[in-house]
Amino acid sequence: MAYGRVHSTESFGSVDGPGVRFLIFMQGCRLRCRYCHNADTWRTDGGIEMTADALLKKALRYRSYWGDTGGITVSGGEPLLQTAFLTELFTKAKAQGVHTCIDTAGQPFSRQEPFFSQFQQLCAVTDLFLADIKHIDSAAHKALTGADNSNILDMLRFLSEIHQPVWIRHVLVPDITDDDEVLRRTRAFIETLDNVEKIEVLPYHSMGAYKWQALGLRYTLQDTPPPTAQRIQNAYEILNGLR
Repeated sequence: MAYGRVHSTESFGSVDGPGVRFLIFMQGCRLRCRYCHNADTWRTDGGIEMTADALLKKALRYRSYWGDTGGITVSGGEPLLQTAFLTELFTKAKAQGVHTCIDTAGQPFSRQEPFFSQFQQLCAVTDLFLADIKHIDSAAHKALTGADNSNILDMLRFLSEIHQPVWIRHVLVPDITDDDEVLRRTRAFIETLDNVEKIEVLPYHSMGAYKWQALGLRYTLQDTPPPTAQRIQNAYEILNGLR
């Protein structure tokens, strides 16, 4: 029986996949995104150990609220650091007819074994991936997150190869990702994929900055304002090929 490290759960999510969803935030992440609002999920030795059975039982208490489109979304942290546990959880969820979704930055992805086989097993029991393209430029991605994006983009290519449904998400940060050229390059990459069902723009906010302070970390985007409604619409139109 596998155990997963869980940071927290939320009963009624409405913006992390279709319908009303039970949200599971896994513990542990290797990226260090400058705007992260869940910095308290970074440590891989934190959180609470739970079995897949216990976690699914907790989620199913809220099934009556999910309707025909809702289900379970696993986020983080980075859920792909606990691939075997997720596969067990989603296998049992699918046996109950539950829609399954993973919100991932893709950083752990590799076509090397044993990860690649484990990832394919996870895909077989996952209905939808929410994938965040943090920055299309590799060097800028490293400056923003601490890692380049080569394997992240490769994960998106692989998901396209197997026709796995994906929603693309892009966090719009003024002076970093809110740049028309960057957005057009991101759109050009998206156009190479044939499995993208939806593209979302997530406006930057600093609501998680207090967690950085509590952890003794320096939050470098404290003076960065949220993007304007005009810039959000501009990004949406470019990423969706409307301009």
